[in-house]
Amino acid sequence: MRILFIGDIVGKPGRRVVKQTLTELRHREQVDFVIANAENAANGSGITSEIFRELTESGVDCLTAGDHIYRRKEIIPTLETKLQIVKPANFPPTAPGRTWTVLAAADGSSVGVFCLLGRVYMRPVDCPFAAADRVLAEMPPEVKIRVVDFHAEATSDKQLMGRHLDGRVSAVLGTHTHVATADEQILPGGTAFQCDVGMTGPHNSIIGRRIDRVLTTTLTFRPTEFDVAADDVRMCGAVVDVDPETGRSTAIRRIKVSLLPDGGFDVA
Repeated sequence: MRILFIGDIVGKPGRRVVKQTLTELRHREQVDFVIANAENAANGSGITSEIFRELTESGVDCLTAGDHIYRRKEIIPTLETKLQIVKPANFPPTAPGRTWTVLAAADGSSVGVFCLLGRVYMRPVDCPFAAADRVLAEMPPEVKIRVVDFHAEATSDKQLMGRHLDGRVSAVLGTHTHVATADEQILPGGTAFQCDVGMTGPHNSIIGRRIDRVLTTTLTFRPTEFDVAADDVRMCGAVVDVDPETGRSTAIRRIKVSLLPDGGFDVA
């Protein structure tokens, strides 16, 4: 079965490329299940219940999160009631939301999904490695396909998580830096891995924000609004093929979908 993992959706441009392309892309790529990191989907920071509905109605099966998940408090009822969205599993137990979920793919397979927050150069959180072990102990053993979004800053942190979970999950895919890495691979135990799958949003930007605003503040220390940029809109992510009987991945490749001026899109 085939999984499409979409990197950090940034603001309205990121949501637009998902809405305009995902239905056709699922058909073209024969995708059975779509996961997207959506913690930046609301104007670049956080997510709302309305945006949750917009993305799931556009064809995203499961949404993962990161350090900005609670930036918009109106998402909390959705986190507490919907199966299609998870909080970082190493947040405190009292933090709103579920730490893992299991959903049905188009081919009938059950897919387990959870996300973790890194600790290197990130906000203080519980140990992501211990949290991953705990989630895997809780998840039903008959769920063979298991995908992890590791929302972290340091590539070394992400590589360690890949090795820690190799052979125990189908994929460990990184988010947060908004810059795709060229290290996609199948680890020895059958786990697909990539340090960061990249950003879904405006690429004529500084990781999604207007260049002029970020540059002004960097050079002068004068505060400005880091508004979401608008141009060169792309969806970046990874396509992973998984053996549903074993949960082991057989292939991983980067994917980039660019919106074209005529309203169409190009896939690379």
